[in-house]
Amino acid sequence: MAAELTREWSDEQLKSDDLPKKDIIKFIQDNSAHSFLAEHKLMGNIKNVAKTAKKEQLIIAYNDLFESKRFLGSEPIEDVTEHVKNVKIDDKPKEVVEVVDEGPPKFFKSVLKKGDKTNFPKKGDNVSCWYTGSLEDGTVFDTNIPATARKKKQSKPLSFKVGLGRVIRGWDEGILTMSKGETAKLEIEPEWAYGKKGLPDSKIPPNAKLIFEVELVAVD
Repeated sequence: MAAELTREWSDEQLKSDDLPKKDIIKFIQDNSAHSFLAEHKLMGNIKNVAKTAKKEQLIIAYNDLFESKRFLGSEPIEDVTEHVKNVKIDDKPKEVVEVVDEGPPKFFKSVLKKGDKTNFPKKGDNVSCWYTGSLEDGTVFDTNIPATARKKKQSKPLSFKVGLGRVIRGWDEGILTMSKGETAKLEIEPEWAYGKKGLPDSKIPPNAKLIFEVELVAVD
């Protein structure tokens, strides 16, 4: 019966924005052997898996499922028992520890212009950005965008290695969720910005929530 499973979506449908990651994860979890899920790191709560898994990874797993035919019920009982045992001992405690350590994200992202949805930066990648930073009352405290388009062509965007603490954490975390060409608004809580001290030299007061409009122009 497992071998008769048919593909739910075509390659074009899988890549479409209309198909949520959660639907792909649910299909794979409902129809895959435990060892397959463990190898592709797709075990656990669908919502948690969706936060960490990129869509291209899910598409690879989906196609691999049909190529390998490792459907639910296709592996020996002892293998299933062994994998379940490993999940209980190894995976679940680690997952809980991560959630407790990190807490909820201290930023909110609004997409103003979609990127290519293919080139996402990874920790340590060099990224280049145009940005404008402002306070909640609209006061602009920093920008690297020249006043005219002509000057912008002559200028260079801000470049740095993302995810290594070279900038405030709200930037590191926010930019890792963006793809090349994307413009987004990042509303960053004080804890992931300049905290209780603020940044007096840049006229950022203590406990200030910062709002950045960021355009990710390059990922190297």
